[in-house]
Amino acid sequence: MLVLGGLVEGFLLIVCVLIGVAFLTLFERKVLGYVQCRRGPGVVGAGGFLQPFADAVSLMISGYVGVGNSNYFMFMLVPICGLFLAVVMWLVAPFKFGFIDFSYGIIFFLVCSSLGVYIIMLAGWVSNSKYGLLGSYRAVAQTISYEVSMALILLLVVMLGEGYMFSLYEFILWPIVGWGFLVFMWVVTCVAELNRTPFDFAEGESELVSGFNVEFSGGEFALIFIAEYSNILLLSAVSVWVFMGENQVFKVMMMMMVVVWLRGVLVRYRYDKIMMLVWKGLLPVVMGILVYGVCLMFMVWVL
Repeated sequence: MLVLGGLVEGFLLIVCVLIGVAFLTLFERKVLGYVQCRRGPGVVGAGGFLQPFADAVSLMISGYVGVGNSNYFMFMLVPICGLFLAVVMWLVAPFKFGFIDFSYGIIFFLVCSSLGVYIIMLAGWVSNSKYGLLGSYRAVAQTISYEVSMALILLLVVMLGEGYMFSLYEFILWPIVGWGFLVFMWVVTCVAELNRTPFDFAEGESELVSGFNVEFSGGEFALIFIAEYSNILLLSAVSVWVFMGENQVFKVMMMMMVVVWLRGVLVRYRYDKIMMLVWKGLLPVVMGILVYGVCLMFMVWVL
């Protein structure tokens, strides 16, 4: 019965994530429409309610366009692995209906997020395209750099919270004054990890056509798209779990609103400056805060 219950909960989790991704795309297009003073999607369904499902069906029934001199098996396998990894990361979610709550959930989250680099790298390599390869190079360097900052921020949270389970932080309200700057650095790191505007160098349309996924079409592109937006949803939820106390849908929507709003109001940053931002800006500050936190905990322990 326990195995059956776990399978049912896993199936419900996948369905909820896919539905959430569908309406996140609609939410993004609506918000961008308001930001750009135009109407968003409103043809399919009342107020465009069914537009995500129409787009999904359109992509899935689109014909496969083969790429010459590419590894067909790997070309088809990479999007599936990307979606699988994006869904597996949701196992760390501290849901109230009793899903798996890892004792080392934060470590599991960091490990899975670091594996996403290999998906992007393989997607650019198997496409046999210079644009795709350049996009994957950029994404790998950017993601590896900002993973260091993300890991140090979560390490500081773990030190103060004394636990690796996300459920431990649901009812902790951190002091806004002391944690405001850290939350700001966390948001910047998350946006860079997601390769979103203004840090969308892996998919720079004006430079790399579409980046690492330029040769993917139809169902393969849909799987990559779903995995990308699932990660947006997950990182928004993780931000709420860690920094904003009890998990609430409204808080998660506000974090997603920030990510979407940044796409509408900011332009793409320069690649050299984004690398300088993390290595000469965020990382030294986070390390300084981490050292200060260690010293403070040591003083409290001694006294």
